[in-house]
Amino acid sequence: MNALRRSLGNGLVQAVLVVIGLVWITPLAGLFLSSLRSARDNAEGGWWTALAGPGQLSFDNYSALLRNSGMTRAFWNTVLISVPATTLVVVIAALAAYAFAWLDFPLREPLFLLVVALLVVPVQIGLLPVAKLFGALGLFGTIPGVILFHVAYGLPFAVFLLRNYFAEMPKEMLEAARMDGGTEWRIFTRLVLPVGRPAIASLAIFQFLWVWNDMLVALLFADSSAQPLTVQLQSQIRQFGSNIDVLAPGAFLSLIVPVAVFFAFQRHFVQGVMAGSVK
Repeated sequence: MNALRRSLGNGLVQAVLVVIGLVWITPLAGLFLSSLRSARDNAEGGWWTALAGPGQLSFDNYSALLRNSGMTRAFWNTVLISVPATTLVVVIAALAAYAFAWLDFPLREPLFLLVVALLVVPVQIGLLPVAKLFGALGLFGTIPGVILFHVAYGLPFAVFLLRNYFAEMPKEMLEAARMDGGTEWRIFTRLVLPVGRPAIASLAIFQFLWVWNDMLVALLFADSSAQPLTVQLQSQIRQFGSNIDVLAPGAFLSLIVPVAVFFAFQRHFVQGVMAGSVK
């Protein structure tokens, strides 16, 4: 009986997971099929009609998208914003987190409490003051300005996350490395970073997804030459209405990149999320 209950329980869990997976993947499949259909086919019927008539599917929309200078420029702007913003946050936060966790310096605890307090500051509060500051510095409307904003608002959470993870490392391990003559920089690069890889990968995924999918910050701080894909897609909707043959492939391209990044770092992400949950 116990074996039967266990098998039924496992089967129920698997069935629920399958249903959740289908619910999640259905909009993605619909967007992909819509991106392969012409505007006329999309106007005449829903995306599911392509399952009965696969002859209407083609990559013509993607070819047209690659010839659209505005969309391609927006895609590369998104890359130029997301990659540096993620890299800078991870590097600066890792250095600061190691200092807060294992180095003694004046005002360490008050400074860390200040970092924690910054977590509750909403992004909307800083939009106007930072816009005025960037205007005075000549950064308003530029890609570096958007990057700096994302870095500044991503650092408090990043430092908080990595500091808590680094602080859980065995103190004896670091003391042994210092007794062997290791400098703080060598301990950080050769010991702390490899051990903290799951947390660093989780942070990189969170930061990349947030920056890649952002529209609020880019809508305010990026001009027409620096706008990312999210803003370009929004402007396409405003200007041309329901031009699905442009919007569908652009939206799918905007979606598939963060999904690919997530699955590429999935193993490290799960380890980072589960770290500390099991004693």
